[in-house]
Parts: sequence; C-alpha cells; structure tokens
Amino acid sequence: IVVAYTYDGKPVTAQDIKAEGAMTALLRDAINPNLVQTIEGVPAFVHGGPFANIAHGTNSIMATCMALKLSDYVVTEAGFASDLGAEKFMDIASRYGGFNPQAVVIVTTVRALKLHGGAAKDQLKNEDIEALIRGIPNLEAHIDNMKQFGVPVVVALNRFVDDTDAELKLVQDAARNLGARISLAEVWAKGGDGALDLADQVLDMIENEKNNYHPIYDLKMPLKDKIHTIATKVYGADDVAYEDKAAKMLKELEELGYGNLPVCMAKTQMSLSDDPTVKGRPKNFKITVREIRLSAGAGFIVAICGAMMTMPGLPKVPAAEKIDVDSEGRIVGLF
Repeated sequence: IVVAYTYDGKPVTAQDIKAEGAMTALLRDAINPNLVQTIEGVPAFVHGGPFANIAHGTNSIMATCMALKLSDYVVTEAGFASDLGAEKFMDIASRYGGFNPQAVVIVTTVRALKLHGGAAKDQLKNEDIEALIRGIPNLEAHIDNMKQFGVPVVVALNRFVDDTDAELKLVQDAARNLGARISLAEVWAKGGDGALDLADQVLDMIENEKNNYHPIYDLKMPLKDKIHTIATKVYGADDVAYEDKAAKMLKELEELGYGNLPVCMAKTQMSLSDDPTVKGRPKNFKITVREIRLSAGAGFIVAICGAMMTMPGLPKVPAAEKIDVDSEGRIVGLF
C-alpha cells in the first residue's frame, strides 16, 4: 500500500512507516465476509461493494471464492452498468480471482430506456414509444459490451405497473434482434417468484451455451493503451485526451514498475461518455482523463475522467438516521 512519495518521487509504503501491523489488526475481522440472508431467506455475502463509478464496484474476491465453495451457483452484482461495474468485474476482479463468468444478466427497465431516449423524468409513467425507440441503442451498447468478453447474455426487463404491453413488447423484440435472450422480470411486484423464468434462462445458458470469457486487454499493454481500449471498445469514444498532470503521472507510474496493473476508470454512471448529460449511445466524442491515481494495495491504476468526484454521494437523509435499538434491545428501522 503506497501512502506517499519521497522528494525524488519514490513510493513510500505502509511497511516503510511501520504501520502494516496496526493496519492488519484493524482489519482482522473486517477481512472476513459477512453471511446474511435476503428477505426471502436466501444466503448472501455482504463484503466490500464500493461504488462502481469511482472504484471497482464489486464485492470482495474472498466473498466470491467462499460462495463458490458453498454453492452450485453464485450471483454477484457489478455496480451500475456494463461500462462500469461489469467491465471492472471482467477485467479486474475476475482476472485477480481466477473466476470464469458463465453468464451475464443485464437489468433494464422501460423507464430507463425512455429516459435515454429523451423523455422527461416527470413523463416516464406515460407511454412513449418514440422515446423508447430512441433509447434502445443504449441497451444495444450494453449487450455489445458484454459480448466482447465472450460470455452469453440475458436481458432482465424489470416490469413496473406503468409499463404498457406495447412498450414491453418493443424492448423484448429489440433484445432478441440484438442477439440476446430476454426475460420479463416482475421482482419488484412478486419478489423471487417474479424471476423464475430469468433463473431458468440463466441456468440454461450456463449448461448449453458456449462461454469464452476473456478480458478485453492484456496486462502487458502500456497503461495508455489499456485506457484507450476501454474508452473506445466499451464507451464508444473516438479517442482519449489527457490533462498534463494525468499524462505525467502515467509516465511516472510506468517508470516505477506499475505499468502492468489493470485500470479502474472513475467515470459518471449517467452516461456512456464522461458527460452525465449525454444520454443514449453517444457518438463522436472523446474521454478526458484529468487525473491518475495509484491504488497499489488494491492492485490497479485509477483514471479519473471528466468532472467525476471520488467522494461518494450520499442521500440527504441517510438511512442510518432511522436505525435505532428499542427498549427491549431489538434493532428497528432497517426496513
């Protein structure tokens, strides 16, 4: 873990300042995954899970390894969409963990696609076929992204009460035309029973479809080439522009021997580009890298794009304010 640099630019580690023992003591229990259960009683590990727009966006490798030893099938959430959590799970977490992902579930909604098609937020409950048609290319981009990793894809169309039959059919037909399976999921209304078809399709993909998982870049590539690959192949950008300090830091990190690390992009989750106002499937744009950071302990380089802030954005009223312990020692306010 690099905590600082000397005046001549050499890294200073936690071991150099003799802090590794105390740090390990603090993390002794935190290093163990937490076994919990869902509302329906399904076992789940909660461990890690940083925001995918500023970090890698997946649970710890240790939690996934434990789950694989304890169950026939393991489902992990990669935060946000294919351009963030999924790309990082494929290129960083799976590479370090030695995982071989067998299937990808892309979750979408009619409302999200209408938003990407230009519909106003206060109009998303109304049927809008034209906006939905304009938003479909966004779904296409995420399907194409996952296909690049060689893993079969199913789209989970999460149904809500305001979705019309015409809108649902349009998305279903579009997904099939794009070469992906699709399942109408009603988890929001029915819980696990609303995703039985989705579960069946995932199992069928695992058992019967060809899986050829592979990361999209080689670790031996220069850092700039890795960033360019992600920006062009996943985001759809034409090129990458670097601010001076970012280009300087990349050069220094390669000279220090960190050039073989994977890259974790810090980018807005609101768009495939680095501009949160650009919706759909953007064309003719560049990704701007303004800063480069080293996360040596985690084992990756962070490229901060656009105006992205790395301080997580929390709600105005934190959920913690509702949690308490009553007079009988019971925890209340969790739900």
